[in-house]
Amino acid sequence: MATTKMTVKFTRNDKGNPPGKLADAELHFTDGPLEGLKLIGFAIWETRNGARRNVTFPARQYTVNGERRSFALLALGRYSAALDDTRHAVAVLRRAGDKVWTARALNARGLVYHAMGLPARADASFAAAERFFAETSQVLESVYMNT
Repeated sequence: MATTKMTVKFTRNDKGNPPGKLADAELHFTDGPLEGLKLIGFAIWETRNGARRNVTFPARQYTVNGERRSFALLALGRYSAALDDTRHAVAVLRRAGDKVWTARALNARGLVYHAMGLPARADASFAAAERFFAETSQVLESVYMNT
């Protein structure tokens, strides 16, 4: 069985927004078959009474040609395939008039651009997602976008 070394990177949530979110976490693979890949989207949360901590795993999903997708392509470093999927999802969801899922797909596209080292394109996708979220009642997701 292959051995994989990794570094866990924590970014403290100094803003306190959203409430209860303590930090974001990323896994950076530094050796072995996954070397050079990053798994992003983990968050560390404090429970409402402050007695425990929870870690959430990146699990946002989107649909392409009726097939549910998630961060798998992004986590595997297959950025161009992930970008193709998110571009297609955005186009289909916009035509369907689904503002919530369009925003989610734009957010996913922003994460792909971010992973590719294209911050200006990532920021543009996140800003577009925020505009769509602002037109819906998805307050929590809109707040999440601003952290």
